[in-house]
Amino acid sequence: MGVELVRGQNQPLTRTRLEIRVRAAVPLPAAVIVDGTGERDPARLAWPGGPAPAGVILPAGADRPIVVDLAAVPAGTPRLTVLLALPQGQDAPTSFGRITPPPRVAVFDVGGEELARFTLHGLDDETAVAALELYRRQGAWRIRAVGQGYAAGPRRMLEEYGVPDAERAAGRLRAVGAPDRSPSAIPAQRSGPPTPAALGAEDRPDPSRPVAGDAVGWTLEERLYNQVGGMFEDLARRIAAYRGAVDFAQARLDAELDALLADPTGRTGAAHEAARERAQARRDALTDQARAALDHDLRGLAAESEVVEPALPWAMAGWESPVWHGYRVPSVADATPMAVRIGDLHLPEVPELRIPMLLPLPLDEGLWIDTGQDYGSAAAAESGVSRRRAAEMAAGLALRLLAAHPVDGLTVHLAAAGDRDTVTDAFGPLGVTGALREWGEAAGLLAAMTRRVDLVQMALRAGAPDALPPDLGPGRHLLVITGFPYGVDDRAVNQLRYLLDEGPAAGVHVMLLADRADARAFGPVLDPLWRSLLRLTPLPDDHLADPWVGHAWTYEPLLVPDGSRVLEHVAAGLAAARQAYGEGRTGR
Repeated sequence: MGVELVRGQNQPLTRTRLEIRVRAAVPLPAAVIVDGTGERDPARLAWPGGPAPAGVILPAGADRPIVVDLAAVPAGTPRLTVLLALPQGQDAPTSFGRITPPPRVAVFDVGGEELARFTLHGLDDETAVAALELYRRQGAWRIRAVGQGYAAGPRRMLEEYGVPDAERAAGRLRAVGAPDRSPSAIPAQRSGPPTPAALGAEDRPDPSRPVAGDAVGWTLEERLYNQVGGMFEDLARRIAAYRGAVDFAQARLDAELDALLADPTGRTGAAHEAARERAQARRDALTDQARAALDHDLRGLAAESEVVEPALPWAMAGWESPVWHGYRVPSVADATPMAVRIGDLHLPEVPELRIPMLLPLPLDEGLWIDTGQDYGSAAAAESGVSRRRAAEMAAGLALRLLAAHPVDGLTVHLAAAGDRDTVTDAFGPLGVTGALREWGEAAGLLAAMTRRVDLVQMALRAGAPDALPPDLGPGRHLLVITGFPYGVDDRAVNQLRYLLDEGPAAGVHVMLLADRADARAFGPVLDPLWRSLLRLTPLPDDHLADPWVGHAWTYEPLLVPDGSRVLEHVAAGLAAARQAYGEGRTGR
């Protein structure tokens, strides 16, 4: 089975002769846009049964594979894009969102080996889709999952790709009929490895399998976000039902044993032991029945997790996900991601099933990374593991937030107290982005951000949001204060509480790295502050509760795998985008 691509993901192609097949509940006409090299050589559409450009063959019919010979594609052609349109007819679907399960595009070599596949999740009222593209990069061919839908239909899609006379070309694509089922259209069987045409029912989409993005929402991102939330709630409620059944079985056993002991004539002897064993057997049967029901539910959730995790966009994916290799800095026109991932959650009954912990954007509460606990590990306490990992965790979260915003969309301010060397090492990758501002002390930073919030609030109340001093800087601001409360006096504490309450509405957010025990000198005045922050831990801890049944969930922090250079990769992309943005503004 080939690699399952997610939207935006790309990978190199090691074969040059390919077959591209579309799997769907209805036959979908497919075509290929062959990019041109300039105004005198515009893009052109290749449709089934029409003239075949060099290197591309589209047999007549809506269910026949597209054959591509990349070695025969002219050297100047930069890209081939595979398009899908809706079939014609009274029973044809009116949009891609009505096709269940979602269509899938798979790429095979001529020997029948699947190289990659891409399922078109998240489509709604679109009537045409750019599914995937084959493109050149540094002399080598690569494949990218696109999945861009067009509600305005094929004409609009072809116009955006620069195809001349898009209306006429769209008519040719729509005119592709239903699949030809005549005997002459059935290819003869060949000996050797099975080809895609020979694949049987096991290769067809299975409607009983979980599907990524199978939740309500207008976009795939929103559907995946809601699906993760649904998995979290499902697991919470199913574990609650299991625990309730186990408690009921134990309570019933206790009641039966109490009844046995209440009878003076039956407290001893063989009859008493037999009654006791029957009661325990009933308890065990109820417990086993509850566990069997839970295991059945958990298998479904585990299967759903297996398809959802690879489909998550980079903001919601773990650092180990390959989707980060395709990260690009959002443009000003792009929407900010709905959420960023800040860790994983699991329960003791099924520790291997991890639910992503997603934090909605923009932030509406401050973050507190607790550096004060080493969770019973004397070795960790002596080596300061939690403080070092807290700094690494803060740097990773700050970089995720930076990555979710366009250039100048977020600036990170760092006030490092205490172990400055540890903090400096952890935040090293962020230094190259140009979005990190290091301050000497927390008090000065808090005063400056308090001024910013005051001015923004006054401008908003006056109805002049653009009338702000130029020194404030654009976009949102993240304050990362390490070693709190060192270097902080009573006035700074009041400013911090003010920023936590009023800052998010003015685009100012706070992240603290703090040991609550270090703040004892302030007394109970800081108790409301701790309660207003979302507490995260650099080491696993079961301190988070869900809002439905109140389970104690184990939180697993989001850390970069050992040896990974993903932070440097993302930071380099941010730095390049920031440099290009600066050069564009200065006109160089």
